[in-house]
Amino acid sequence: MEIEEAFKTSGEMGIYQMYLCFLLAFLLMLYVSMEAVLIALVGLSPPFQWDLQKQFANKSLLSVSHIAEDRLFKQWLHEASQNEMHKHLHFNGNYTSIISEWYLIGDAAYKVSLASSLYFVGVLVGAVTFGQLSDRYGRKKLYLAGLAFDIVFGVSSGLVPTYQLFAASRLLVGIMNGGMSLVAFVLLNEYVGTSYWSITGTLSSFFFAVGIILYAVIGYFVHSWRLLALLANLLAVLVFFLSLFIPESPRWLYSQGRLSEAENVFFLISKWNRNLKCSISLTPPPKSKKEHKASALDLFYHRVLLQRTLIMMYTWFVCSLVYYGLTLNVGNMDGNIYVNLGLSGVAELPSYPVCLYLISRKWSGRRRSLAGFLLLGGLACLIITYVPEKQETGLFAVVNKLTLSLFGKMVISSAFNIVYIYSSELYPTVVRNIGMGVCSTASRVGGILAPFIPSLKSIQWALPFFVFGAAGLSAGLLSLLLPETLQKRLPETISDLGERCNGVYYQRIEDELSLPLQTLGSELVNTVLFFQET
Repeated sequence: MEIEEAFKTSGEMGIYQMYLCFLLAFLLMLYVSMEAVLIALVGLSPPFQWDLQKQFANKSLLSVSHIAEDRLFKQWLHEASQNEMHKHLHFNGNYTSIISEWYLIGDAAYKVSLASSLYFVGVLVGAVTFGQLSDRYGRKKLYLAGLAFDIVFGVSSGLVPTYQLFAASRLLVGIMNGGMSLVAFVLLNEYVGTSYWSITGTLSSFFFAVGIILYAVIGYFVHSWRLLALLANLLAVLVFFLSLFIPESPRWLYSQGRLSEAENVFFLISKWNRNLKCSISLTPPPKSKKEHKASALDLFYHRVLLQRTLIMMYTWFVCSLVYYGLTLNVGNMDGNIYVNLGLSGVAELPSYPVCLYLISRKWSGRRRSLAGFLLLGGLACLIITYVPEKQETGLFAVVNKLTLSLFGKMVISSAFNIVYIYSSELYPTVVRNIGMGVCSTASRVGGILAPFIPSLKSIQWALPFFVFGAAGLSAGLLSLLLPETLQKRLPETISDLGERCNGVYYQRIEDELSLPLQTLGSELVNTVLFFQET
């Protein structure tokens, strides 16, 4: 029998697959999300006092205006040594951070954003390298190796003595975290039947948001940034030991011709699913036909593909930029930082069922839903720029920076979830993996730039929200130029794009799922590509 028949016989989603969802979509994603937003709390800026009188007593500057004091302070920061900062700067908060330990203020303030940005650079590198390596050496080996090194580098983040080593550790954590989570996502999908891929993908996104909430709760009780960085890795240790006992991907084993090992995995799944009477004997996978191998250049050579690729690259970039930008900007919001960060995670939770409902309805579909969420997110961020900065009475007690920011986070999360599904339907089969890989790379670039956007508040407090708003609105308007894909036929080849049938030529995604499938391509990372309409 072929691989899909084996899943139907042993169980496409039984007790064992539910356990794997608990391990790889729940526990693991809690850890991944905490590492992704670690800088939101370990990079907090505690209130501090500058010992102005002692520093300038001999210069008769005991009484200066606020503006003059600010100017003097900036000049002093520019010229002061580390020892002088230790002597004349006093942090008053009841928590520590990398800012208070290494005095990352003034000209050195950018280093906080840089450390976070390096993490996302690592995620990009890890996603590219681990995907290819897991195709060659297997899912489980790469996943376990990545998780082990992730823990080592994550723990080192809380132990390093200097900022330079901390920044290097964040880069290495990003490489391992991005690569390991990529392989884990593929591994989980390859344990279940294709009809459940949308469920496993949505669960991963959902529990990523739960991880943000958990991190806020831990941070509320743990005020030492070093201890917080160490505790963030505690859950990963448990996940690692539990993962030692999971099998290799049966789809990968099947694609490699290791049929007896794949059959043993199916026997294990059948045993846990209490389906002991089944008998599985796999037939070798069919040899692939020799076809023209598509490349990334094909996306930019054909006019229709070029338009879709440029729009989707920008949309992915904006989704990542605004999503992580709003998440990391919670430290600039009024109120309790831990409550704000927790609410940022809570705001995401309703977005996933809402977007999955809307994209399956004819009156909304993929295109209108994506555009609507992007426009709403951009509009919410732009409205923030008109809200008085310190006004907390009347209407502004409810419609304020925090509530609008949380609303923007919710709708951008919905857009981010839709863009995965929509993009996969816009590309012909022969370039789908390549197209998704290019778009995913664009989203990583957005994540790399996101930590720096909140820093624009030093120029004008509303500037970060203007950037987020303009980006969201422009992406929403551009997405309206794309065709609707709901219940339309999908082109199989690039030449099919030239054929017109009411403007588009699409195939329902369920039809594609009926084709033989051995493994997920390495480019189908962090995607909920195979959404089944209800």
